[in-house]
Amino acid sequence: MPPTPVDALPLVGAVPHDLSIIGLFLQSDAVVKVVMLILLVASFWSWAVIFDKVIRLRRLRFTAANFEESFWSGGSLDDLYERVGQRPPDPMSAVFSAAMREWRRSAAKNLLGTPVMRTSLQQRVERVMTVTVGREMERVERFMAYLATVGSTAPFVGLFGTVWGIMDSFQSIAASKNTSLAVVAPGIAESLFATALGLVAAIPAVIAYNKFATDFGRYAGRLEAFASEFSAILSRQLDERP
Repeated sequence: MPPTPVDALPLVGAVPHDLSIIGLFLQSDAVVKVVMLILLVASFWSWAVIFDKVIRLRRLRFTAANFEESFWSGGSLDDLYERVGQRPPDPMSAVFSAAMREWRRSAAKNLLGTPVMRTSLQQRVERVMTVTVGREMERVERFMAYLATVGSTAPFVGLFGTVWGIMDSFQSIAASKNTSLAVVAPGIAESLFATALGLVAAIPAVIAYNKFATDFGRYAGRLEAFASEFSAILSRQLDERP
């Protein structure tokens, strides 16, 4: 049956659009493209940070368990300090190394003779360990602020791209004086794609930040507990000195 004239004619204003992900990006407005690129880069960097933190957390737990096993094995603290060296490989051994370094300096200068000197040494050792814990945790938690920033701002950046794209779609409708769905739908789809990218960047960043914040908090507590136990051991040794 030959097509009728009505069937053969395309809809006025109907323009073929590629609604694939790549097509939506290529057909979007320049501002929306910039927004999408920013969100894609932010999402990529967020995943890089996430993988780095996962690997680092596993390494920190492993090295902390090995160090605690060596520390509580009953061996000499001086021998352990010699094995750790001046460049400790993990935060817990760094806390131990800093305390032992301060202890040795005071012992070498004969600053352990009086109770006042011993009390001063105890305070210095505790202060050194506290500073070391803070410095090591600051290094471990690097880029955590980036995850928090992406998680809180990416949806709004995507929403800005959506609003801009919808404004551009309405301007196209006004210029063509055609309100058919074939004209409106592609522009709306391109705009909503920016919001989707914002959520894709934000959701993993928020989940990872909350998880890592909890894990790093526990690890910081582990370091502080070790520092307190080591301080008690040093205090006991000071009390046993004549």
